[in-house]
Amino acid sequence: MRARRTPLPRRFPLRPESRELGAPLTVAAAAAFVCAATWVGDPTTPGGPLPVCPTKALLGVDCPGCGSARMLYSLMHGDMAAAARFNALGLVALALLVWAYAAWTYGRMTGRRIRGWQHRRWSAMVALLLVATWFVVRNIPFTPFSALYV
Repeated sequence: MRARRTPLPRRFPLRPESRELGAPLTVAAAAAFVCAATWVGDPTTPGGPLPVCPTKALLGVDCPGCGSARMLYSLMHGDMAAAARFNALGLVALALLVWAYAAWTYGRMTGRRIRGWQHRRWSAMVALLLVATWFVVRNIPFTPFSALYV
């Protein structure tokens, strides 16, 4: 006959990991740091401290992320039209990321898992197709699309 193993009692009750807010606070601190660096760096000024996009510098084409720093800078200054002009897809992606962050943080606070758009089966494929389409469309050198150059 085998002896049963009993688990050792815990001295201190542990909080469930799902209620810890360390990760959301770290993400918020990193986002605040990026916003502060963008605010101080002023990416709309040529020759500033923020680096130029390597794809734009090396290949001469706008990558899907080109203009994101200027978009964030314009957004922080309340100029939504300029933010959309610099990177419209980045603006939509930022809104979706804020939504996902809010759902994640709320889920951590309440201890429930909130299923958002990023948990859907199709979300990665749709995101990849949107980024690839944006990469091609913003580099078409014809009149309606040349307005998307940054």
